[in-house]
Amino acid sequence: MRIKTRKTVYDGFFKVENVTLEHNGKSIDRDLVTPKNGVAALVYDTVQQQFVLTEQYRLVAGKPLVEIVAGLLDKEGEKPEDTIAREIEEEVGYAVDKLQLISTYYSTPGSFAEKIWLYYAEVSHKISAGGGVASENEDLKTVCFSREKLYTTPFEDAKTLIAVLWEQCKHRS
Repeated sequence: MRIKTRKTVYDGFFKVENVTLEHNGKSIDRDLVTPKNGVAALVYDTVQQQFVLTEQYRLVAGKPLVEIVAGLLDKEGEKPEDTIAREIEEEVGYAVDKLQLISTYYSTPGSFAEKIWLYYAEVSHKISAGGGVASENEDLKTVCFSREKLYTTPFEDAKTLIAVLWEQCKHRS
């Protein structure tokens, strides 16, 4: 397969391109959504011995969802590990004690070009109120989960499901 043409059809919060591929002598048209890449972390408070997640309204779901801390790689030159540390402070108010990369992955590689850096973070002390950044129109609520509640909650967010499954596998070893 090779790319024959790329045409930007929308360039806003996301970029959408119409891409024509050539495969076995045939032309195939695809739309490609290109957002900023992201970071996410399953946050564990080692003092309270609980997981710290967020709840916020999500347009796609039409309701609030409980998710792990996450954000966009939107500051020029900032490394993913620095971005997730900043996001943890902004969203739930903690400083990071320990950070471990779980994986990097494409969320939906068929047509969505977002790459996620997924982490496990240990925290032990709050340094701010959290709740998100007003200038980014964030309105987050912090929610805490025991290990048992984390394992039995039916999450609807893929990055959260991946992180919880990773934690379950790690904890069982």
